[in-house]
Amino acid sequence: MPYKHDPMATYHPEALLQGDEPGAWSAPVPLSYTRRSVLLYALGIGLPGSTGTPGAAPDLRYVYEGHPEFAVFPTFAIRWGSLGLQLDPAALPPSPGPLMIDAERQLELLAPLPLEGTVQVRSRLLAAHPRGKGSAFVEVESEAHDAEGRLCVRMVFGSFRRGVAALGDIAPFTGRGLTRSMKIEPPARASDVQVQAVIPTTQAMLYRLSGDYNPLHIDPEAARFGGFPRPILHGLCTYGHCGQLLLRALAGGDASRFASLRARFSAPVYPGDTLRILGWHDGPGRLVFEARTGTPGGADDTVVVSHAAFGWRA
Repeated sequence: MPYKHDPMATYHPEALLQGDEPGAWSAPVPLSYTRRSVLLYALGIGLPGSTGTPGAAPDLRYVYEGHPEFAVFPTFAIRWGSLGLQLDPAALPPSPGPLMIDAERQLELLAPLPLEGTVQVRSRLLAAHPRGKGSAFVEVESEAHDAEGRLCVRMVFGSFRRGVAALGDIAPFTGRGLTRSMKIEPPARASDVQVQAVIPTTQAMLYRLSGDYNPLHIDPEAARFGGFPRPILHGLCTYGHCGQLLLRALAGGDASRFASLRARFSAPVYPGDTLRILGWHDGPGRLVFEARTGTPGGADDTVVVSHAAFGWRA
């Protein structure tokens, strides 16, 4: 579909944020889901995955509701980032899907998510800052509580807004709020952990059925409008792959041992790529990592996830 080009868009974060203080929490929004949604999400992030051992039975904990240890994979909640938050479009004009890129995500699991049912999600604006010419970086914090009022998940969603009506059309502005983004550099030594997975060519088509229908991930025209040669994998699909690969490698795939996952999306992953994760131990229960695609050491070797860390419980 064609997209109109309008004059430069103007951001006014000072209308929403007082100094460095976060904005007000939104009213809690009820969100209901079924076991079918849980199962579909697990398949969308590549579970059950390869065991690495020919003939070995797959791990069905997240893809079979009849398994005795059936559980919600912890990153299931990451899709709820910013839910309930209504921002004044005069202060922060919204960007269409092809110009809105998932830039960073953080998730902390504080209690298990219910297998199905209703959770309450609330969100608040943390920060909005210019990021390069004609773009902006906006951060939102969200929390999800179960039916008993337990805080299950705390999340931060950082979106890279590359324009409002056209690529690079956000006028210069003064940022507000304290960023939660941070630099995490891997040490200058060989990695301690190496895991990888091939991303099927249909993975984005499957993942979008969990609710992210951004045309950037399926429509070639929308991808070109967004500056990509072809549809890219959802950032949250890449995020989920990182979570499930690292949980399996470091904690036996046990959801109760998942603590946290932080990632910055540095470059797109394309369906058909091989996602390689290199990790370095950084104290008990913490791994600094990066993810790459392309041929190791080759001209196409690309860091696609950076400034990333995974935490797990003993």
